[in-house]
Amino acid sequence: MEFLPSNHPLIPPLREEDSLAWLRLLRSRRVGPSTFYRLMAEHGSAEAALSALPEIARAAGVDDYSVCPTEVALNEMHRAKLAGATLIAAGSDLYPEALADLPDAPPLLWVLGDVSALTRAAVAVVGARNASSLGLRMARSLSTGLGDAGFATISGLARGIDTEVHKATLATGTVAVMAGGVDVIYPPENAVLAQEIGENGCLVSEQPMGMKPIARHFPRRNRLISGLARAVVVVEAAAKSGTLITARDALDQGREVLAVPGHPFDARAAGCNLLIRDGATLVRGPKDVLEALHREEQQPYKAPSPEIAPKRTLIDAHILHRQILDRLGPSPSTEDQLIRDLGLPAGPVADCLTRLELDGAIQREAGGLLRLSC
Repeated sequence: MEFLPSNHPLIPPLREEDSLAWLRLLRSRRVGPSTFYRLMAEHGSAEAALSALPEIARAAGVDDYSVCPTEVALNEMHRAKLAGATLIAAGSDLYPEALADLPDAPPLLWVLGDVSALTRAAVAVVGARNASSLGLRMARSLSTGLGDAGFATISGLARGIDTEVHKATLATGTVAVMAGGVDVIYPPENAVLAQEIGENGCLVSEQPMGMKPIARHFPRRNRLISGLARAVVVVEAAAKSGTLITARDALDQGREVLAVPGHPFDARAAGCNLLIRDGATLVRGPKDVLEALHREEQQPYKAPSPEIAPKRTLIDAHILHRQILDRLGPSPSTEDQLIRDLGLPAGPVADCLTRLELDGAIQREAGGLLRLSC
């Protein structure tokens, strides 16, 4: 059952029965956000989509399909009531505007605490769980400065950098995006901090109430951290880490990416140094972040023109990487033809090809031929 995201405006649930139907549809097997939106667009309501799902599944070769039972959804709503959580549906006035434009925006969010915290201008500050003492100090300094400037902070309640971000901005407003249910605190030692966040900001999750976080939930959580923010600041991150997934999500979503540099011999700084090498804004303190946000307001990002060669940003590099990979395939192509197809100057393309080759994404063959790595 493959569906594409729909741009049709949704009518959010107005009655408890409607919310229950939305919850049942979203919790049904093989129904993610994209499928949910297409089903709603095609059938007009969650009730109608639920009725149609078994036949759609049979047509797709899925036997013995059943939708989420009413009792399961009722139990989730009961757990939410006991926890004091609020259900926010896409299309409602309470739904975060920052998430509304994402192609895989969560149809439903559970929120504990002050729902209005999701409407504030916010900056995500993320980093390593095994952060250094310098990294923790930088996280506190950046977060405090952003809070004093009127921004809410967003992070993932993880150990290390995330924890320091939330602690530093309890008084000014912070949002914790959860990988599991909004009522399941992970790591457990942050239970008191989570309660304090609920009193001064909010905790938010798209996962069912009571869901314990597992590994595959964290990348999904990361896209919400970046999606809720105007910019993402990476304090410490290894070269291959979940934090860099958040940075990639931010690029895909058109958010500004900034990074704190670190010593080349420190593995916790490798990811940040790579981001800066590729064009991320270097951050020395809160002032650098605020200046970057001001520049973004004054000059919204535009795709680079082939006639002009401005200073390349990380978003530019990400777009060019994607364009090159989309045009190459397993069959070899000439570098000259690729440059002509892109319609860009040879210099930036050659530089990008070198980086992709070093990363193992493409292979260079005799005669100047290029192809995707197997």
